[in-house]
Amino acid sequence: MTIEALYDIFLQYPSIKTDTRKLEKGDIFFALKGPNFNANLFALQALKNGAAYAVVDEDIDDNNEQIIRTNDVLTTLQQLAKYHREQLNIPFIAITGSNGKTTTKELIHAVLSTHYTTYTTEGNLNNHIGIPLTLLRVKKDAQSAVIEMGANHQKEIAGYCEYAEPTHGIITNCGKAHLEGFGGEEGVRKGKGELFDYIRAHSGTVFAFDDYKYLHEMSQGIQNIHWYGTIAGGVTGTVLQSEPFLEVSVTKGADFNSVKTQLVGDYNLPNILCTIAVGKHFNVPDEKIKSAIENYIPSNSRSQLIEKGTNKIILDAYNANPSSMQAAIENFARLHAERKILMLGGMMELGKESIEEHKKIIELINGYSWRDVILVGGGYNEFAHRYHYFSNAEDAGKWLQKQNFNDTYILVKGSRSMTMEKVLQYL
Repeated sequence: MTIEALYDIFLQYPSIKTDTRKLEKGDIFFALKGPNFNANLFALQALKNGAAYAVVDEDIDDNNEQIIRTNDVLTTLQQLAKYHREQLNIPFIAITGSNGKTTTKELIHAVLSTHYTTYTTEGNLNNHIGIPLTLLRVKKDAQSAVIEMGANHQKEIAGYCEYAEPTHGIITNCGKAHLEGFGGEEGVRKGKGELFDYIRAHSGTVFAFDDYKYLHEMSQGIQNIHWYGTIAGGVTGTVLQSEPFLEVSVTKGADFNSVKTQLVGDYNLPNILCTIAVGKHFNVPDEKIKSAIENYIPSNSRSQLIEKGTNKIILDAYNANPSSMQAAIENFARLHAERKILMLGGMMELGKESIEEHKKIIELINGYSWRDVILVGGGYNEFAHRYHYFSNAEDAGKWLQKQNFNDTYILVKGSRSMTMEKVLQYL
């Protein structure tokens, strides 16, 4: 079956699922497979459960007209997403970066949605499966779309661009994330820079943080650049205060002088300035930009402030790498509080640099005074240190529960696999 023919079917049944547990009547089921699963085995069951069609790449039932046989289901999903994308003549804003891309994506979506019908990546569906699914959720009434692109190796972002075809691009930053897959910090910049490479080749537009010298280098040759920063750029601003939430002084580029967020951490300043710059570029009224930013409430363990009894927890545990860990610790150290506790999970995907990067975090911690420091998993058990160590979040949580802390600030951060948010159930 051609992509064009499959697209005609998709227009009749415009809902795609890859998980039979989430299947609804009238969905098209794409039977993906990987090293540890093969959804082809569930294709017939999906049809029994109400799927309109099942797209497979193995011989299932040649006589069933609801079975669509293809050479590779994942490739077909991506090709269908590309074909659908090509029917939409709207701005597609792609966001990548080592840190802050999900928060920036959510903020930009919040701002654009006040003025336009805008679709965006749901949750963290930012990979080779999630991005096609996101594209296929963009309906014909769309006026803009915001697509998040995650990556842990080179050529990945370039591949996403081939079917997402972004018109606008944002690289939030390039830090020490996924060093194992990218091959070091230079590899990170090269990999993330694939977004700018695509924008450059297609005469698109980028938004970039002026303070980062490397973004000036990475964006060379791009004609349409909207800079934002603390000193220079079309939109500028500084941290007005960061306790308990970040408040930004807007010094240039908007009619409002400040914006009060519900985000924890001054490291979110570039994300706020970027959002303002995007909103202004797309002619969103200033009052809508300000209101959308101020009303955005973070979720999913990202820059959240949670109160448990008399204790306050800064939960930033969706993910962690050396760059984001350093920023979170330094921000927490500046917080005016008598009793502060660090609960830090290990940092993953650092390869041969893992032990050294965990040691650097210990050296950073040593430079401040804390009520207690609790380290969990990862590379923290590979060398000697003077802090509490637990192999998992549950054991760390049980220890925390026995301490009966009160009037204490607690920073909880770690890589996704550490599931550091579990410690909250013990408070």
